Amino acid sequence: MIIETLSTFPDMYASVMGASMMRRAQEKGILQFVAHDLRDWTHDRHRTTDDDPYGGGHGLVMKCEPIFEAYDSLCKEGVAAPRPHTVFLAPHGEPFDDAIACELAHEERLLFVCGHYEGIDERAYALADRTLSLGDYVLTSGELASMVVIDAVVRKLPGVLGAAEGAADESFADGLLEYPQYTRPASFRGMDVPAVLLSGDHGAVGRWRRQAALEKTARLRPDLLEKAGLSPADREFLKSLSPVRDA
Repeated sequence: MIIETLSTFPDMYASVMGASMMRRAQEKGILQFVAHDLRDWTHDRHRTTDDDPYGGGHGLVMKCEPIFEAYDSLCKEGVAAPRPHTVFLAPHGEPFDDAIACELAHEERLLFVCGHYEGIDERAYALADRTLSLGDYVLTSGELASMVVIDAVVRKLPGVLGAAEGAADESFADGLLEYPQYTRPASFRGMDVPAVLLSGDHGAVGRWRRQAALEKTARLRPDLLEKAGLSPADREFLKSLSPVRDA
């Protein structure tokens, strides 16, 4: 997969993309990442990417001209590369979730356009294939939001995670929160690892994990159960929890 970002602060990506899973994905050839500097598509001495908003107001607005020029240029570069699926990060975007991460992971090439200052000239959104929001709050820049989305997408790519199952068992992969995890020691300050996890019975461990995920989701994020793919056995188990959940 090719992932590119277009922003006025491309150096912000160096530490995140050069460490841990992101670095390994690039070393394996699974991911090709490029952070483009929007200033490369400006034509004045100060390499200006922002200006005062029409109608007055506080702050500066990112200009649409360099964004359009950069997009046109990136679409022409490398005939073999497909046109990028272009993603903007903005408060008015659709809420980002695991399902969207899975969809984006199937794209061959992604381009993230990152806003800054007081926002982006509205005309630039004509280039967007998708506009995403991380939640009902404001960040300093779209670079920060794009890093979250990129991380969630890249971990979905085959071969990125070490385990053969990849991200299949993670929270939200099947609509539920992930089951609790434990490691050595088996007992610590009076808190014991559930005995079933020490039993060596893989079938029993699988059943415990499913029920633990159901219980955790019912307790912390009951809203997720409405959309989760629940089996009859799952529903029966949740019914057994209802007195506890209502308490």
